[in-house]
Amino acid sequence: MTVNAAWNIWNFRKPLVEALLADGHRVTVLAPPDELSERLAALGCAVRPLAMRVDGLNPLHDLQLARRFGQVFRDEAPGIVLSYTIKNNIFGAGAARAAGVPFVPNVTGLGTAFLSGRLLEAVSVQLYRRAFAGLPRVFFQNSDDRDLFVRYGIVREAQTRLLPGSGIDLDRFAPAPSPDPAAPPVFLMIARVVRDKGVIEFVEAARRIRAAHPEARFRLLGALGSQNRSAIDPAMVDGWVAEGVIEYCGVTDDVRPHIAAASCVVLPSYREGAPRTLIEAAAMARPVIATDVPGCRSVVEDGVTGLLCRVRDGASLADAFARFLALPPAARAAMGEAGRAKMAREFDQALVIDAYREAIATLARA
Repeated sequence: MTVNAAWNIWNFRKPLVEALLADGHRVTVLAPPDELSERLAALGCAVRPLAMRVDGLNPLHDLQLARRFGQVFRDEAPGIVLSYTIKNNIFGAGAARAAGVPFVPNVTGLGTAFLSGRLLEAVSVQLYRRAFAGLPRVFFQNSDDRDLFVRYGIVREAQTRLLPGSGIDLDRFAPAPSPDPAAPPVFLMIARVVRDKGVIEFVEAARRIRAAHPEARFRLLGALGSQNRSAIDPAMVDGWVAEGVIEYCGVTDDVRPHIAAASCVVLPSYREGAPRTLIEAAAMARPVIATDVPGCRSVVEDGVTGLLCRVRDGASLADAFARFLALPPAARAAMGEAGRAKMAREFDQALVIDAYREAIATLARA
C-alpha cells in the first residue's frame, strides 16, 4: 500500500489493513515516515520509508520518485500494489507496469491540480492518461470524479469502480446525543487549514452570522503548516482567534468528542473525493453544511441530512448557517438521524473492504 503520508493509512485505511492482515496477507506500507509509522508497524505491517515531495510538479523530483517506486517494487515483488493520493497513483502506476506488478489506484480526490488553472490541469490529465492506460481497475470515491476522468479519456468506464470513500466504522462513530438546545450553537469545521478547504469562506461567514447571533460559536479543528500551495499562514489564524471570530482547536487523534459537542459540522471545500469529516459527522447523527461540489454532494442530501451552499461564497455559507439556526431542535435532530441512516445504508466500511478483497482475488499475482 502506498500513499503520500503514513498517517493517511492509519486514519483512513486502518480497517482495510486489519482485514488484509486477518486474511493472511503480508502488508507493506510505502510512505513518507511520520509519527504514525510505528503504530502501523505494531499493527503488523512492514513499513518502508518513501522520500517524496508531496507538493508541486518538478520533473527531476518526479523522475527520482518514479525510480524509487521501481526499486521498491522490484525488491518487494508484491502480489499487488494498492495506491492512494495523486503522485503515488501517477508515478507508482508506471513503475508497477515496468516491474510487472498489478496496480490498483484509488482516486481519493483531484487536489489543487484541477483547481489551479488550465495549464496545470492539462499537464495532470496527460500524466494520468499515461499512468492509468491499461489498468484493469481504478477506484473512485465519487461519480463526479469518475465521470470527469471518463470524459477526458483518462479511463474507460469499464475500468472503474465506485467506493463510498474509505468507509466508516459505524460502531466507533456511533450516534451522539444532541447538544442542549438552550446552549450556544456550535459550528465545527474539521480540515487542514488550507484555502482549498474553504477556510476563508468559513471565517467570512462566521463574521456575518456573529453580527446577528453573537452567541454562535465557530470552531476550526485541523493541522496548520500543511505542505500545500494553498496553506494558510498560522499568523492569519492567530488574528482570527484574537478577533474572536473563531476558536482554533489544534489537532487531535480522536475527533469524536469535538463532533459530539457540535451542533453542526461544516466543510465549505472547493472539491473533495469523499469527505471523511462529513461522513464521520453524519454517522454520529450530526447535521452537516457543505458546498455543492463533487464529493460533498455525494455525502449530503440537501434539506434532508444537511444543507448545501455555493462554493467560494462566504455569503451563501452564511445563509446556510442562518437557515440552520432557524430550524427548531426537532428538525435539526431529524437531519442528524437521516444522516446516520444514509451512512449505514451507503458508507459502511464493509463495502470498501469487500471491494478490495474482490480486486485482490481477481488481479493479484500468485
